[in-house]
Amino acid sequence: MSESTADSGSPSEIVEPRASYERSARQLYDAAVAEVSKVFVGQDELVTTALVSLFSGGHILIEGVPGLGKTLFVRTLGRVLGCQFGRIQFTADLMPSDVTGAPIFDMKTQDFRFRPGPVFTQLLLADEINRSPAKTHAALLEIMQESRVTIDGVSYVVPKPFLVLATQNPLESEGTYSLPEAQLDRFMFKAVVSYPGEEEEARVLDLHSRQVDIAKVLEREVAQVTNAEEILRTISSNSAIRVEPKLLNYINRIVRATRGWPTFYMGASPRAGIALVQGARTLAAFRGRDFAVPDDVVSIALPTLRHRVVLNAEAEVEGTKIDTELTTLLRSIEVPRL
Repeated sequence: MSESTADSGSPSEIVEPRASYERSARQLYDAAVAEVSKVFVGQDELVTTALVSLFSGGHILIEGVPGLGKTLFVRTLGRVLGCQFGRIQFTADLMPSDVTGAPIFDMKTQDFRFRPGPVFTQLLLADEINRSPAKTHAALLEIMQESRVTIDGVSYVVPKPFLVLATQNPLESEGTYSLPEAQLDRFMFKAVVSYPGEEEEARVLDLHSRQVDIAKVLEREVAQVTNAEEILRTISSNSAIRVEPKLLNYINRIVRATRGWPTFYMGASPRAGIALVQGARTLAAFRGRDFAVPDDVVSIALPTLRHRVVLNAEAEVEGTKIDTELTTLLRSIEVPRL
């Protein structure tokens, strides 16, 4: 059902505290992307949104057909960031206790003790999350929102940083369950993973067609560039990135426009606006600025909004694409001059 491993580098590869304090968010981002690209080819939106989500304290939903390297990406990210990696394969018979853990009876002490589930990690891959029923999805709601698990009235804190990367297949419908709006809204971003380009796919064939143990490849070729402590410090420092009132108003107008857009049955919630502000701050830091600009908002608008709006029946029948409608909506909102 599940597996949990820790990908950590040798002592010589771990970043020294002095170097961690001296590095900027941009340097950290560039170093992470460079290492990830050694084994994970292309998919720039996925790499960027995953890192922005992690450094903003959010979670990401990844949609794409099987075989595009989503699991490899999460394992590589765990290695690069010096974080624990855990994986849960969601199936129809998966129970909430299989996700969170449950009390078990200890014969030695003649008492119950809590046995942690696979969610007690730092990077959690929820593979094919829409193959489990709603009661199993609900087990993730508290964890994603509050980074803790409550069992029998006792709360257990999930280690930080904590990032859920959930995958779902957009093509298969048999044996799947639609994620409820409450679950979708807890994902900061939804990244769409598409087929690689011709040159990228040729590189994938060259890198991954030799039947080499991927764990050995990650250990030998990919370096750890940071650790959990530095990530938490960077998350804290990113909160100081300035967001001008004009930019806040711009974000507010975008979110509110989705609620009256003619092809949308349901618009985005205020949580979408919060995600846009937090994501813009982090992206500005990754781009080497101490202030956010409209380009930062536009860059993450589609991943932030595409899973929070619902097309009406007429638009679905006509084959309207959510991304196309959101792009048109963004163009209709006047961009402020800061």
